[in-house]
This record gives sequence, structure tokens and C-alpha cells, in this order.
Amino acid sequence: MKLNFNNQFAFTMLKSVLMLFAIFQGMYCFSQSDGVEVRHEIVFSEDGKYGAWPANHGIWTWDNEILVGFVEASYSEKNAGLHPYDKSTTANKYARSLDGGITWQITDAFEAGQKAWGYDNNISPDRAEKPKPLIKAVEDFTDEDFILTFLRHNNHNGPTHFYYSQDRGKSWEGAFTFPNLETAGIANRTDYLIDAKQTLSVFVTTAKSNKKEGRVALFRTHDGGLSWDIISYITEEQGGFDIMPSSVRISDNELLTTIRTRTKDGMDLISSYRSVDNGENWKRLKDPAPYTGSAGSPPALIKLKDGRLALGYIYRSNFGSRVHVRFSEDNGETWKDEITLRSGDGASRDVGYPRIAQRKDGKIVMVYYWNHALDADKKPFRFIASTIFDPADYK
Repeated sequence: MKLNFNNQFAFTMLKSVLMLFAIFQGMYCFSQSDGVEVRHEIVFSEDGKYGAWPANHGIWTWDNEILVGFVEASYSEKNAGLHPYDKSTTANKYARSLDGGITWQITDAFEAGQKAWGYDNNISPDRAEKPKPLIKAVEDFTDEDFILTFLRHNNHNGPTHFYYSQDRGKSWEGAFTFPNLETAGIANRTDYLIDAKQTLSVFVTTAKSNKKEGRVALFRTHDGGLSWDIISYITEEQGGFDIMPSSVRISDNELLTTIRTRTKDGMDLISSYRSVDNGENWKRLKDPAPYTGSAGSPPALIKLKDGRLALGYIYRSNFGSRVHVRFSEDNGETWKDEITLRSGDGASRDVGYPRIAQRKDGKIVMVYYWNHALDADKKPFRFIASTIFDPADYK
């Protein structure tokens, strides 16, 4: 029988059947958000494994090729708090997609050259290499295949080391030490802007004077990473913390950063700051996400091809977590209403830490960790997920 696809009802019914079949096969699932199509994919999932924290690593994209880092460990509820995993089994991993985030291949960071011990990367002493100072400058940060990642020894005062790759993360150079300068320590994730062949701006999380996380500052190198300067402190010390920035360059002199913030009263939110003098001075703007739930969310900020900004984040809750995005049409001065991309599938608050990228076709791929721990019929282990959607649907 030939179906008449001009019949909207028939088309809708067929589409529903196909989606149910795909879900049954474990390939993908679709949901509807504000009447538009949103696609959820699995980046990494394995029985008995715990996958988490893409925001602690980095995401990079080249048209439809995407690379993202995360942590893999053995799932364990023994002595478990928020994160039920065996810390002694942690290892850094990378997921690479060549088709815009539909399918992924997983590789081991140690085998690719990341051989220093780090927080949630438990390399045994007989295998771990000690970070060393960089003695040969990086020749060209602007090379399209160049990427850089920072890793830390703890969440408070570090120390921090870094690696760089000149082949899109297939192999890595390092580990190289990263200076504390006059701070109480650096516990950095990956947030940098390439300014010129040997000039790089890095947004860092520093320890406060009590050596606890955290305060955000801007460092810059003009000589390929051989030396670094503190350009500015973006946030002041406060009773909570400001950590894990996600930043974009608006123009030659204008920068915008979004920051995971916790107040002294325990309120979790995302704050934002603008500089109009290339990072020398900063002004706090209206908070783009004034409440991000229990334990909060790092921001995932990107400047889109159409000129808008997109901010991805997670609302964390023991009663069901949610994936959100907001858009700005005026470079972060104001933000549109919160859009829910994912909810209602039994995710506890042990989720989130998103990274965000835009594909060649303009669609956004947001990568984060997720679970179904509140659903008694599903396994509670943590996995790396992605949500794919078209920002053009939200204009």
C-alpha cells in the first residue's frame, strides 16, 4: 500500500512508529520541546561503568567532527555520596564523532599521550609522568588542528597542568606545568580563546586566600605558552565560590564570560561578566540563569553562526533534573526565556557538566552526563549523553 504523505495524520503516525522502533533498538530518542524536535543520543554508556563531567575537560569541533573529554570509572554504591563511583578506577577518556554527534568512538587519554596523574585520572605511580615546564613555544595556536586542555590535581588549589595537540586530539604533547603566579593556586578546567599565532587568553579558576575554590581570573600568553601574565581578576573573593567559566570573544576588545557561582548562602546560579577593553576590566551583567538547582551547573556558552549567544546548563534536582538552554540577541546583555530540552526521565541530581558545540548545518550538540536513577525500572548507572537541536527553531 502506498501512503499519501500529504496526509499529515498518516505522516505523524508513521513517524511515531519509527521513533518507537528506534527507542526500542537503543539507538536514539526524540522529544518535543516547545513544539520543536529535540534529539537525544548516547555518547558513552556501559554496564557497570560511571561516565561523567565533560565540563572538566573540553569540546572541540571541525564542521561535523566533534571531540569531547570525560571521566570513566567503575560504578560503585559503596560509601557513595552524590557520585557513586570507585575513585581508584578513574581514567580520562575522549569521545569522537565524525557525523555531527550521532555515533561516537571512545579512546583512552593515556594511550594518546596524557600520562600525568590528575584528579579523577588515577594513573598508578609506576606509569604516571611528572608534568614539566614547557621549553619550546607552541608555534601556531591558530592552526585549525590545534587544541589545548587543562587538568588539575584537586578542585581547590591544584596544581594545574596542560596538554596540547596538533592533530585534533589524536595525540597529545605534555604534560606541562601551569604557573600559579601570585594566586593561592590554580584548579583549572578548559576555557581559552585563541587571539593570534602565539597569543592565547585563558580563563582560570584560582583558589581564594584560604586556598579553597574559587575565584575567576584571566591569564594570557604572548609567546606560545612559555610565559603567562595575569591580566585581571574577574570576580572578587566571596563566601561561596566562582568557578568553571565558559567564555566567548564578541569583538577585538569585547569579551563575555559566564561563571558557575555559589553564594555564601548556598544559592547556585550562573553569573556573567563583560569586558570592553580585552579583559583588563569587567562589569557584572544580569545573571543569565538565576537558579540552577541543588549543587548547581557549570555554564556551556557558545557564539552561534547567526550572531546569537547560546547558553546550555543543567538544573539539578533529586526530584528530576532538567537540561536547559537560553539565547541572547544582544551579546549577553539580556537573555530570552529558559527553554527545557530534556526532563521527566528519572535523572537524579548527579548529572550535568555540559559542553556545547555547533555543527556545520547549524544544529547545536550539547554533551553532558545523565542517569535514570529515579526510575526503578531502569539501571541507575551514569552515562554520557548528548542533545541535538536546531537553534533556528527558537528565533
